[in-house]
Amino acid sequence: MKHKKIVILGSTGSIGRNVLKVAAGFPEYFTVVGLTAGWNIDLLRQQVEAFSPRVVSVAEEEAAVRLRTLLGPDSQTEIAWGQEGNKQVACLTEADMVVSAIVGAAGLLPTFAAIRSGKDIALANKETLVMAGRLIMAEVKKQQVRLLPIDSEHSAIAQALEAGRKEDVARIILTASGGPFLNLEEESLWQVTPEKALAHPNWDMGRKISIDSATLMNKGLEVIEARWLFDIDLAKIEVLVHPQSIVHSLVEFVDGSVVAQLGIPDMRVPISYALSYPERLDTGLSRLNLTECSNLSFLKPDTVRFPALRIAYEACRAGGCMPTVLNAANEIAVAAFLEGKLKFPEIPQVVAETITSMDYIDDTDIEKILEADCQARIASAEVVRHMIKQPIRAD
Repeated sequence: MKHKKIVILGSTGSIGRNVLKVAAGFPEYFTVVGLTAGWNIDLLRQQVEAFSPRVVSVAEEEAAVRLRTLLGPDSQTEIAWGQEGNKQVACLTEADMVVSAIVGAAGLLPTFAAIRSGKDIALANKETLVMAGRLIMAEVKKQQVRLLPIDSEHSAIAQALEAGRKEDVARIILTASGGPFLNLEEESLWQVTPEKALAHPNWDMGRKISIDSATLMNKGLEVIEARWLFDIDLAKIEVLVHPQSIVHSLVEFVDGSVVAQLGIPDMRVPISYALSYPERLDTGLSRLNLTECSNLSFLKPDTVRFPALRIAYEACRAGGCMPTVLNAANEIAVAAFLEGKLKFPEIPQVVAETITSMDYIDDTDIEKILEADCQARIASAEVVRHMIKQPIRAD
């Protein structure tokens, strides 16, 4: 396998840490040349000392000063900060691949910049395609670069699609674990705490994506991501709840054949696939024991108790910047829930009310998308304030 020099956008997050585990296991194949992070400077310092990247970027100048102090005068790593610092790292001349793992809308601009500079992308930041799928995929085609998914579901689809022709695909089936509240009664969802929502039964994920998984918004965002990534009509994308998280997604072809990708629920599997494609690495991870997989179940999602999935489909059908509005409002609502300001069922209510309040904006250029994102954040913050003053329901 050809040696690759990689950049990791969001190295201190859950995905970023797992990417570094994979890279550390195969030093003959991967060299880390750039990292970006936010405020977790202690962990970033450890990563810099372990991998000696040429450049790193942090959230603000204050964090950069602290990191420089921790690293000491002998460190050869250049330190940048802010959005421009992220772009600088994303576009490093020597980099062959950029891993996009920044959480949320903040990942859009550095990922777009990396594509424009001709880098292959390993994408874990689904918001990039949710917000700007049309523009991103057009730029991928223009620059003739690869965009390889890291999400376990999209990695599974990409692998299954290699079994047939795209024009023969009847439907794509994304699987969802159902989160920690799959069997919780609707009435009880109002008593859900952030701590309970963060306790995912199968996956070790970051705080924001854990809440999205619990509301099923994560699956809604993945539906929109799949629509652009695989250039497939929304009507051909379905979701099934699969609590065991063994079948990561499926593709059905017109002849009735269904191709599924199975594996243990460990993000290092799809990460290693994206980093090494078209080859595969022997990760040394535990293997799937099929004799222990006799009870694999699939359920239709309950969009009454979990309306976020339905709202995401509606936003995608509306087109233009409505998926951007969806994403921005969800980020604001999730943050408010984690701060104890909203009840769990109010998260999708904030998103729905924000979408209703926004005018249509087309997605023809990045500036319009960013403006829609800004407007949606202002609108959703106002919806949150209104809910706090006049709660939708009492405990």
